[in-house]
Amino acid sequence: MVKRKMPFFKRWAPEWLVKIILFSMTLPGIIIFFLPLSNINAAAGYYGCEPADIQFSVALFYAGYVGFYSLERRFFSFLAAKEYFLLFTTLQILACLICYCTREIYILFPIRFLQGMLFAGNVNLSLTQIFTRLSSERGREISFSVFFGILLCAMPFNNLITANLIDSYNFNIVYKTAIFSYLPGLVFLTLAMSNYRSHARFPLYKLDWQSFVLFSILLVLVGYITIFGQEYYWLEDNRIAGSVIGIVVVGWISVVRQHTIKRPYIDLRIFRYRNFKVGLLVLFVMYICRFASGITNNYFAAELHLDPFHISYINIFNLSGLVAGVIIACCMVLQKKRIQYIWGPGFLMLLLFHVLMYYSFDIQADEYNYYIPLFIQGLGVGLIMVPTVIYIISSVPASIGPSAAATALAIRYFGFCISIALINFFELFEKSRHYNAFQDHLTAVDPDVKNFLHRQGSKLIARGMPEDRAAKAAHKLLVGRMNVQDHVRFAMDYYEIMVWLLAGFLLLIFLFPYLNRTALYLKSRRLSPA
Repeated sequence: MVKRKMPFFKRWAPEWLVKIILFSMTLPGIIIFFLPLSNINAAAGYYGCEPADIQFSVALFYAGYVGFYSLERRFFSFLAAKEYFLLFTTLQILACLICYCTREIYILFPIRFLQGMLFAGNVNLSLTQIFTRLSSERGREISFSVFFGILLCAMPFNNLITANLIDSYNFNIVYKTAIFSYLPGLVFLTLAMSNYRSHARFPLYKLDWQSFVLFSILLVLVGYITIFGQEYYWLEDNRIAGSVIGIVVVGWISVVRQHTIKRPYIDLRIFRYRNFKVGLLVLFVMYICRFASGITNNYFAAELHLDPFHISYINIFNLSGLVAGVIIACCMVLQKKRIQYIWGPGFLMLLLFHVLMYYSFDIQADEYNYYIPLFIQGLGVGLIMVPTVIYIISSVPASIGPSAAATALAIRYFGFCISIALINFFELFEKSRHYNAFQDHLTAVDPDVKNFLHRQGSKLIARGMPEDRAAKAAHKLLVGRMNVQDHVRFAMDYYEIMVWLLAGFLLLIFLFPYLNRTALYLKSRRLSPA
């Protein structure tokens, strides 16, 4: 057994078991991260709210994670590792218990934000403990890849394991499951961890809670605008206009504050490094394209009429692609491959996925037609994610690496929120445009329309429906067919935009050779995940 320099765990606990338990402590938090999106309609029905409210609950979890990321380090300096683990895990169990017991969406919102904060503490300490136990660069990068691989797989994995649960029980059963999944790790940590401290107890005075509050307000307002903006007609609504003003004011105060305080919450010197900004752009574009796959799942449910079981089973191919992509990317990072040789195939896979899906959208199709495209999409995302985060952190000096990691995390949050805003906007705009176009061409004297109405009316009359009601029902069937075509055309238009975006981005990646000047490696042994 490897001799430990920092005995956080008792001698009887084998090293392999310690690493497994540390990783397992991150799993329940990752699962509850995107849990409401596993079946958004079931969640909305359970809480008696709109799907946008469920999306906002996920954004609040994300905002809590991002906002608390930089402040969490001070609590780690104040508490011993065992105290820290037990406190944050117990609070997370209590938060899940509240989510299990409540059906009020306005109680769920603050609890979800709190869960995000607790997730930041739990994950950061787990990954820090693992990193300090790994002496080699290879081990640290493999651990980094495993964590992000699990995070990327959260949505398809959630869909797979919760489809039967949500169908058989109320939606809140998933929070009860999360509570019990925390207990084995909590018991092990109580028994196996010592009260060892790697440094003196550092009091929590001069805690920069002001920056945390400002940053969190900024993140929540961004999530609110991007998710509810389309529903409230953007700046025509006072709530959205007020939120935009709030973002400008709070953002200005935050920037001024970071420039004036001695120990900034996020060191803005990171933006002096060109490759750091390039890495942020790559991560942002990848997240915009990644969440476009939600349109595919909606298409499966709305047009192909697949139930959540079948959708979760189809997404096993996406899950397999994610796992394969992360493994390949990890191997390429360890082999010191140039970043262009990683980004190029990754974005090429995403481009291929959107092209294939563009030609695969139809009102009728067999599900096996989508196995390969979903695998390709997962492969592309898996290839890009881990190398890009390592690239961003490697682009700045190790002393400001935590600020780079926090900024990368914020960019991922913005990518998630803005992708929702783009999809909501283009869905309304494109569906309306195509609906009006269909209305211009489909008239009562059109032979195809008359034939359709006559055929459907005859079928309904043959089944016993009165003639006058059959005529009205035939018109409703026509409108339903138009709505299906509108949704398919919207999906094709949005994926066409993604194709052009990815094609242009691939061109930029191969035209700028200076991207390869940053060596991909993790410089700090105490690095926590972005």
